[in-house]
Amino acid sequence: MSDTLALSGRSLLKWIRSPFSLIPIVIQAVVWLLLFGNSFNPANSLPGGTTGGSLGLLAPAFGGAQNYITFLTPGVMAMIALTGMTFLGVDFVLDRLNGYADMLKTAPIARSSIYFGGVLQNTVKAIVQTTITFIVAFVVPNGMRVGTGFGILNLAGIFAAVVLLTTVFSTLFTGISVSAKSTDSFFAVVNFLFFPVAFTSVALFPLSFFPSWLKPIAQINPISLASEAIRLVVVNGALTAAQFSSFIGDLAGLAVYVLLFAILGTLMARNALKAE
Repeated sequence: MSDTLALSGRSLLKWIRSPFSLIPIVIQAVVWLLLFGNSFNPANSLPGGTTGGSLGLLAPAFGGAQNYITFLTPGVMAMIALTGMTFLGVDFVLDRLNGYADMLKTAPIARSSIYFGGVLQNTVKAIVQTTITFIVAFVVPNGMRVGTGFGILNLAGIFAAVVLLTTVFSTLFTGISVSAKSTDSFFAVVNFLFFPVAFTSVALFPLSFFPSWLKPIAQINPISLASEAIRLVVVNGALTAAQFSSFIGDLAGLAVYVLLFAILGTLMARNALKAE
């Protein structure tokens, strides 16, 4: 554990000391929420338009969200966790190229700490990214509007969903990065995974918009599970018993993904480090 904390701390310290590390995160959040959120707002198609970006008659189809950005923000948080991990996960590949990874493998530390250190630091970075996105959603025009009764427990629920989702992607992409021999091979794999995962989810539009053959896939997508969990607490505020049950079900699904991808990532990292 101490080795894992030391390795992750080193990467996080380097990240924090970079003066421009947070600027791309803010820009990405603004682009998604301000540009995509207003350009693709379904309320734009309503006759006569609506005020404040309100979804109007379309609100029931969007889970009761007061406007499209309220619906979109949880999905954007999940998407940024995914896109961010495709870049954060490349750190180990770069460490391999500059020789730092070889030094780690000769150090008196458990080799498993190399993998878990990467998982931890990537998870923390992704949590910071999604938190910034959540804050930005309140300040963009026609921004996010939370439901009645929204409070500290809702924030805790959002944090739980974010932690589980970022851990899902961190365990997978860190395992891929440890196994990859070059940046080209790493990005080839993650780009192959990114588009099917991103566009078979309900991050941008509700499940009712999907064709029937795609709905079962979208329902079990980890981005969909996290997006729906966050939407429940953002849109509704105080949850009913049925809503709380759905929320717990989404978190349980994410926990299963964490377990599966942690096993897969550990096996990939163990084989890669052993082979060298």
